[in-house]
Amino acid sequence: MSFGSEQEPGVSAQPDALTRGFVFNHSMLRVKDPALALDFYSRVLGLRLLRKLDFPEMQFSLYFLAQAVIAEGAPQDPGERTAWTFSQRGVLELTHNWGSETQADFSYHNGNTQPQGFGHLCFSVPDLDAAVAWFDQQQVPYVKRPEQGKMKDVAFIKDPDGYWIEIIEPARLKQLGRQ
Repeated sequence: MSFGSEQEPGVSAQPDALTRGFVFNHSMLRVKDPALALDFYSRVLGLRLLRKLDFPEMQFSLYFLAQAVIAEGAPQDPGERTAWTFSQRGVLELTHNWGSETQADFSYHNGNTQPQGFGHLCFSVPDLDAAVAWFDQQQVPYVKRPEQGKMKDVAFIKDPDGYWIEIIEPARLKQLGRQ
């Protein structure tokens, strides 16, 4: 028997057939300075820029990033690549409202200060110790190192805008949530 879903109050026993083709495509974060954010997500976390879209009349740009292996399959034609980008899974959209990078006191709410809302992104890595060493080498700020707190083997780092990013090694989490 195949796995369908854990059951909890509010979970639909059977999704409607109409939703079968729905794909979670992307999440969006607003960023103050796209150069800093793009450097972090491409150099430190290894994402590739799939597509940049500018909207001069509304003064903002969108940057769509994904894992390098996904980017390898991207079409060359910009229109085809746009459609292809919106058909992928696990894409990160960075939205830059023009001019924010020049405002010294400007920042976005990261969701973890009051009032809380958005929490974090999560990246799984094949080797948590190697990832932590890499983040240390890159001088990435931590919210929590893997050895700290009650939940071991889970790290939280911050991106240039202060958003939290959880870092996990799936093989280390087999006992997570078990009493």
